[in-house]
Amino acid sequence: MTTSDVFVARARAADRLRLRAVNMVAPHGFGYLGQALSSAELFTTLSAHYDPDRDDLVVSPGHYIIAAFASAAETGRLDEELLATYGHDGSSLEAIGTERSPGVDLVCGSLGQGLSGAVGFAWARRLRGDTGRVFTMMSDGELEEGQVWEAAMFAAHHVLGAITVLLDANDSQVDGPVSSITTLEPIAAKWEAFGWAAFDVDGHDVEALESAVSAAVSDVRPAIVIARTSTRRGLDVLPEDADGHFIKLPADLAAAATAELEARLA
Repeated sequence: MTTSDVFVARARAADRLRLRAVNMVAPHGFGYLGQALSSAELFTTLSAHYDPDRDDLVVSPGHYIIAAFASAAETGRLDEELLATYGHDGSSLEAIGTERSPGVDLVCGSLGQGLSGAVGFAWARRLRGDTGRVFTMMSDGELEEGQVWEAAMFAAHHVLGAITVLLDANDSQVDGPVSSITTLEPIAAKWEAFGWAAFDVDGHDVEALESAVSAAVSDVRPAIVIARTSTRRGLDVLPEDADGHFIKLPADLAAAATAELEARLA
């Protein structure tokens, strides 16, 4: 398989992740679909680097677990049939991830806690002499939390190069666009000032993501990949006023979304 073929396959895998997410949300008529739409390429790229037998995976924003579940099914780490139970009473696949969520090592409750957990994993690995990595999925809204920056300082001071953060910068949070709530920019410069390696890329460009993640895991410093994304990516059928944080998906819109993705994957 050529390099070009690899990236084509990865882009298709991202759309399969989106299709799974639509099918997971559709029975409820609403849910955290936007997070899967924006982070699909991130999770697909992560899968090429993450070894569940060697590495740790932290999902800091618990509602992003939908994308982690879909990705785990794509890579054979989670039974595909379980996805149909997502968000239903008694299911282990809860709509907002918990300490019981399969397929990941840590899911956090309050936003902004994931990097602290990643620091703990990385510090423990150093003490044990382990060589695995700690991949941490975060959202841009979490950067409003002071705990993130305390953890960032600690990681840089102790040169915890095992940590790689994948930041889904989709400019979306429950109160509206992140940029209208708190000015985060320049994001990359802030992390660099804290002693991190930072890579700022188009989060839907699988080739750019691969280059950035490869560079991040090769750096001796803790590193962050800032992926600029959209909560509407991959679904043109979504109405202009669709709430990216918690999308309403009535039956007719779910059918249209499924048809759009299946046509692209045909």
